[in-house]
Amino acid sequence: MRGAGWRRWAPLVLLLLAIANAGAATLSAQQPPRKPAEDEFVPITELPPEEKLPAAPLLIAAYSVAWVAVAGYLFSIWRRLDRVERDIAEAGRRLPRT
Repeated sequence: MRGAGWRRWAPLVLLLLAIANAGAATLSAQQPPRKPAEDEFVPITELPPEEKLPAAPLLIAAYSVAWVAVAGYLFSIWRRLDRVERDIAEAGRRLPRT
């Protein structure tokens, strides 16, 4: 019965592949035909304003998110280290001195 497991999943996999293929065919049929200008190089200065994507705000946002994540990680390490130091000090106070 070990080899029969794929027979259970094969119809489901085939159905999912058929749905994905039908979806791709539908999407390709709905796309408008490409204009000739899209096939050749167009300088950014000649692009309409709605097609320009400024990089500076995205770069600043990405670095901000990264620095906030690093700061949060360092803060969590600092708090855990402080807790460990307090536990070590408490254990040192509880141990008998010889």
